[in-house]
Amino acid sequence: MPKMKSRSGAKKRFTKTATGKIKRSHAYHSHILTSKSRKRKRNLRKVGLVSKQDQRAVSNMIQR
Repeated sequence: MPKMKSRSGAKKRFTKTATGKIKRSHAYHSHILTSKSRKRKRNLRKVGLVSKQDQRAVSNMIQR
């Protein structure tokens, strides 16, 4: 049986923590930053976690 391939886009966007949670980055931090407040841009730099509802789907995509 051939190996399971992981989704390349998901590999680049998500990482698993040691406890099994899945880390993600925030959206809306790439362009048109002049209209966003300094506080908002600072909070978008922080790492977020994938919600419980999406965890199984994302872990199937990254296959680790």
